[in-house]
Order: sequence, then C-alpha cells, then structure tokens
Amino acid sequence: MTVQFAFDNSYARLPERFFAQLAPTPVAEPKLIRVNSALAEQLGIDPAFLASADGIAVLSGNRVPEGAASVALAYAGHQFGHFNPQLGDGRAILLGEVVGKDGLRRDIQLKGAGPTPFSRRGDGRAALGPVLREYLVSEAMAALGLPTTRALAAVTTGEDVVRETMLPGGVLTRVASSHIRVGTFQYFAARGDNEAVTLLADHAIARHYPEAAREAKPYLAFLRMVAERQASLIARWLSIGFIHGVMNTDNCSVAGETIDYGPCAFMDEYHPGTVFSSIDQNARYAYGNQPSIGLWNVSRLAETLLPLIDPDQDKALEAAKEVLGVFGPRFHGEYAALLRRKIGLAQTQADDDELAQDLLKRMMANNADFTLTFRRLGEGDGAAARDLFLDVTAFDAWHGRWLARLASEDASPEARRTAMRAINPAFIPRNHRVEAALNAAIERDDFGPFEELLAVLSRPYDDQPGMERDAEPPAESERVRQTFCGT
Repeated sequence: MTVQFAFDNSYARLPERFFAQLAPTPVAEPKLIRVNSALAEQLGIDPAFLASADGIAVLSGNRVPEGAASVALAYAGHQFGHFNPQLGDGRAILLGEVVGKDGLRRDIQLKGAGPTPFSRRGDGRAALGPVLREYLVSEAMAALGLPTTRALAAVTTGEDVVRETMLPGGVLTRVASSHIRVGTFQYFAARGDNEAVTLLADHAIARHYPEAAREAKPYLAFLRMVAERQASLIARWLSIGFIHGVMNTDNCSVAGETIDYGPCAFMDEYHPGTVFSSIDQNARYAYGNQPSIGLWNVSRLAETLLPLIDPDQDKALEAAKEVLGVFGPRFHGEYAALLRRKIGLAQTQADDDELAQDLLKRMMANNADFTLTFRRLGEGDGAAARDLFLDVTAFDAWHGRWLARLASEDASPEARRTAMRAINPAFIPRNHRVEAALNAAIERDDFGPFEELLAVLSRPYDDQPGMERDAEPPAESERVRQTFCGT
C-alpha cells in the first residue's frame, strides 16, 4: 500500500538551526488503539489506511512516510519561572504539515517517538497513560469548543518504559495548527540570534496572523494578536474549570491553542486555588492564577521581539508595554461575558459581573461542584443546583437575586434553558473517570472504558441517559488529588 500524506513542510524549510532532522526510533510490536476517523478525513487522510498495517507502521514511527520532514524542533522556556535555554522536542518528532479540506495548515507530530538531540538523557518514549490522557482530554476540549491540539491516533508499542515502575509504552499522533511556542522565540533570543527571531516571527505571522503583515508595525501587531488569543483562551479555560497544570513558556502556543496536556485536570468543587499537578509545588499554575501567568508568558514573548519592534530599545519597550495592556481588558471582558452566558443572561446590566462573582464566592464557601452547579441552574427555575451547597440558605439568597435579574429580560424560559445548556456542559473529563479508564487500559489491557468515556465526552452538552455516572463528581474514595506530567 502506498503511503499518502499530502505534506507541505514550511517549517522544515527554515534554516537547519531551527530543528534536528532525524527519523523516529522503531518500536517492537505496535498495535492500534484508535484512529480519529473524522479528523483524518478533515485532513484529507484515509482513516482506513491509518488503521492498516502500513498506517500503524507510520503512527508508531516504524516507517517514515514519503514527503515527511521528520524533525525535532528546538525551543527554550521558562519552567516554573526559571529559564532553561535549551529544551526542544525530547520525545516528539514532527512528521510534517498537511493542508486540510478546510484549507488550514496543520502539523502532524508523533509523541513518544524515541530520543532526539533534545532528550536530555531521557528515553524519548511516552508511557501509555499520558498518551491516553492527552487523547481523551484534547478531544474533549475540541468537543467543548475550545482551541486545542487534537489527537489523530494512538498506538501501543509492545515495549515497556521505565518511570517509577515499568509501564506499557505508547505513541500519540498529535495534530496542531503549529508547534511554535513562546519558548521557540526564547531559544533564539537567548543566543542573540535576531536573524532567526525575525525569520521565526515572519513565519508565524504568515501562518497564523497574516493580517499583521499588512499593519504598519507587523511585529507589534503580532504581539498584540498573540496576547489577545491567549487572553481569550484562558478566559475559556476558566469558564469550564480547566487547569492546565504546567503553563511554562515552552507550553504556550503562539497560535492560541491549548497544548501539552501533561498534568492537566478539571475542578470538581470550585476554588480558585485548586492545584492538581504534582510538580506545581508552589501553586504557580493554580486555576485562579492562570490569567496572570498567561500575561507573564506573553510578556516573555514581548522581550524576544523588542529588537524587531523598534531599534530604539526604550521606544520598543514602551510600545510593547502598551500592547500588553490589551491582555487584561480582553481577558476580563471575555470572562465576564462567558459568566453572564453561564447564568443565563442575554443582555448586559451594570451589576451582572458582581452577581456572577457572588455565586462563585458562595460556591467556594459551600464546596459546590463547578460543572454541575451551572448545568443545574439551566434546569427549570435553577433550584436543582440547591442540593450542591452545604448551606442551602447561601444558595437561596443568591437564587432570589438571580430570579429577579432574569425577570428583567424578555427571553422565554425555554430559550434561556437552551442557551444555558449550550455553554454549560453536562460532561467534562472528570479526573476520577479519566483515571479509571487509564487504569483499565494499563493494568488489564482493557480499552473499553477509554472508548466509552471518549464517546461520552464527544457530546459534552447533551443529556446522555444511562451515562449519568460520568457526569457525577467523585465519591471520597474516588477522588484524584494529584496528576502527573508523564515524562
């Protein structure tokens, strides 16, 4: 069977110092877990081919398809606030870029494809658990309507990897608008390579922000557009209770997509200080800190672009500071608008933000489940959310104010219910349900729970009779208190 990917590898046409060219390391006995057929078809790739022996050889790294770039990308990054000048793809290899049926260019990358020059003594492999976690959560995020990388396929390798224990290995085929990160810019800026920063900025503008090229100051426009996308993305993270867990600058995509799911998690009870990541010892990337970290990350991008913005450093710095000022208003405006929609308000009034924030404060004080509270507010008169509060009188006081506010709008109860159900999911990747699916696959070679949960998460806004357990918060014995990076 002929291997057919319509590759058009623009990043690989950049100078050699942008990447290391190498082939994936073959694995012993690859077996297919899943192909994302709908995504494959969108990319113009035959899903039947991907599920064939030849396709599995490509997805596992045992065969490099014709026209592939097969490169590991160079980048640096601030990790928990500390700068590392050389990181790079230590266990991932970019096969190449394809232009889908929608006309959009996307990267196809193998994660867990073996060691690269950037592996830093690592084995370059991925354990099966993190592969399945990223597949589940990234596809759930796509179904929820958030910008995200996607999962095209997952395979087992027939080999174990050594972490704390021996674990089965896997390879994830990831699809992204690009893998250009804030840390990619930092890699060249740290070396004083302004030529490379310029080439990279021009490439990113052409790929993601072509409208910036038409502005008088294209690099300043690029910075502004990245800041706006990051602000919007993080507002949407908060609206669904998502916690990235490792918001290092090397995990911050300039395309504005959620990337690198590692120790990510979703809140059960609402609390802005919620942390799950085992490596986030000081809660730097707690749920409520994500907006400020997003601005911090974009500020690091701004530092790399200063020589491009203006040859006068003082003028460049002043211009960058002014542009970065868009982040806060963009985030707060979008987050407030999302909260209004989540509580069923179609119009804007002066006290709406205070009303929404008051609900969040009462939820925090009463250990109310984030997802279920908003979902149940959309049922009938919203009283179904009352049972989620330890002190029901705290809910009752807010509920009365809310009903009075709703009465000032002319939307019908049915129209409001439909609108609220369209923004408040019934199903998210509950941490305990994800862990149960992963454990079944790792410990019993049983992928049934993974497939079942994936199907449920593909329709997050729909009621799904018979699947109620996937919508429920964990029992105390099921609670997941930490998530792990997987490297």
